[in-house]
Amino acid sequence: MRTALVTGGASGLGSACAERLTDDGLRVVTVDVAAGADHVLDVSDSDAVRDLAARLGPVDVLVNSAGIIGANVPLVDVADEDWQRVFAVNVFGTFALCRAFAPGMVERGWGRIVNVASMAGKDGNPNLSAYSASKAAVIGLTKSLGKELATTGVLVNAVAPAVIDTPMNAATEPEVLEHLRSLIPMRRLGRPEEFAALVSFLASDAVSFSTGAVYDLSGGRATY
Repeated sequence: MRTALVTGGASGLGSACAERLTDDGLRVVTVDVAAGADHVLDVSDSDAVRDLAARLGPVDVLVNSAGIIGANVPLVDVADEDWQRVFAVNVFGTFALCRAFAPGMVERGWGRIVNVASMAGKDGNPNLSAYSASKAAVIGLTKSLGKELATTGVLVNAVAPAVIDTPMNAATEPEVLEHLRSLIPMRRLGRPEEFAALVSFLASDAVSFSTGAVYDLSGGRATY
């Protein structure tokens, strides 16, 4: 039985992915800062991530879903600590997990890494500069690592969703959420199970000739 590690797995997209991968027959281990995860830790803490890797053993599928939005303010009003925290979780956390678990996948000759980006990383969302920039960084990281590992049997891809109906977005200001919804031609938010279905594909043997790619899940919003 293959093992999947899902960060941000206590709620939202991570929880949906954990449920779907369990249904697919994988042994799923969740990581989150919130109670309810199998392992409670901050993905931006590299020592905690290394310790987890040492204790957990082989992981075949890694889903980097942990992320935060940050403050909804103009760029000139973003505080240093807010910018750094968004990058610490969204970018460094993804890097730290990939660094910890990719070598074992390479050694075994098979692995799937799915990084959660965002349409904000392609389009840029106004007043969400830190979030948008961090997700653009996740896209760049995915493309780079996908090329590095292209001949190893380990595939690295990203999913770039538009707004999905999750608890994280429930805290988004209504006018911001409505603006983001208006950008989606389908005129609705995505559903967590739709996201999880795409992750399920990217975590499987069915995907075999795709790496370093970004899969849009945008209800038609994506333009490139």
